Amino acid sequence: MKVAVVGAGAIGAYVGAALDRGGAEVHLIARGKHLEAMRERGVTVLSPRGDFHAKPHATADPGEIGPVDIVFLGLKAYSYADAGPLLKPLLGPGTGVVAAQNGIPWWYFYGLPGPYEGRRVEAVDPGGAVSAVIPPAHAIGCVVYSSTEIESPGVIRHVEGTRFSIGEPDGTISGRCTAFSQAMTAGGLKCPVEKNLRSDIWLKLLGNVAFNPISVLTRATMGEIAAHPGTRELVLAMMREAAEVAASLGSPPKISIERRFEGAAKVGDHKTSMLMDYEAGKPLESGTLLKAPVELARLTGVPAPNLEMVAALIDLLTRQGA
Repeated sequence: MKVAVVGAGAIGAYVGAALDRGGAEVHLIARGKHLEAMRERGVTVLSPRGDFHAKPHATADPGEIGPVDIVFLGLKAYSYADAGPLLKPLLGPGTGVVAAQNGIPWWYFYGLPGPYEGRRVEAVDPGGAVSAVIPPAHAIGCVVYSSTEIESPGVIRHVEGTRFSIGEPDGTISGRCTAFSQAMTAGGLKCPVEKNLRSDIWLKLLGNVAFNPISVLTRATMGEIAAHPGTRELVLAMMREAAEVAASLGSPPKISIERRFEGAAKVGDHKTSMLMDYEAGKPLESGTLLKAPVELARLTGVPAPNLEMVAALIDLLTRQGA
């Protein structure tokens, strides 16, 4: 299997190194000092499961690679619309684009039978800008249950988790998903193919939709938010609203709100990714994590006053920083 990793940062380089270890033909697309280090020395993964090293091809130019079987997209979702020059040389007629993103994906209603089939989610695909770059027919959904960070250029620290759940938007178990799952498994990762990946998307989103924006507004860790009576109730209220939206769209989360909350609370004094991005002056993933759920609540007629309120506060905060 020929795989290109577009955005070979912490998660992308980790996946690329694992795929290379498993025997896939891997091409990492990155930039800067991280790219230079990977070109010279390859990728070193430091992991509690065992350290390993791989040296896949690394480049800044996708034109060197040509069409591939799978593109693993390690970019933030807000970068997708501008990724055309990186993706175009890699896409063949059957290329699958595994989008390792948080929150509601641009392809959400593609292949989903019902009253909203084919509808665009404007918060994540404004004016069809993302669909124009990554047609939904190429999309393979991916929910990441893994935490990694770049310790230094070319060196990835694997913190926890090895599961990357994937699935076709139309719910079929396709040959390309099966082949990619096998390649990931050969590299030491877990990659189940799900018929209803949307339930997994909502399950992870239940925590992100609340903890992430509240952490930015309060500068608090997940443990601090969970321990404070007021923010605890706000998180639970937001999670319940998101779960109702998910259920109205036919993808109720697989576990209870209380169990999902406790799982997130156990993380303890950990900063959310959105808070770390905010402190680093980076754009926030508010489109996929918050604006899209609010848009879907309005679409389905599910009352979501707490989601609406927090989304408004985050919107104002980001506008002030613009």
